[in-house]
Amino acid sequence: MSTDTLLDRVAFVLRERQAAYGDAGKAMAAIAARWSITLGQPVTPAQVVLCMIDLKLARLGHDPKYRDGPIDVIGYAALLHEVTK
Repeated sequence: MSTDTLLDRVAFVLRERQAAYGDAGKAMAAIAARWSITLGQPVTPAQVVLCMIDLKLARLGHDPKYRDGPIDVIGYAALLHEVTK
């Protein structure tokens, strides 16, 4: 897959997720609120995104050829920009 095709796919997936789950900033804030309760300490939306990137990287470590892995990592990296503006 070419870089342009990969980035087009990332943009498509981000649009799909927004349609399904709404605004990414609000979604990450909602997850952060839940994780804060679970962990007993404050969690920020940016920390949620970074943890999701770590999850995807760990999975790629198991199977580096998993096609959607890089798409997910790039997508979450883009969301990091959204939640830290």
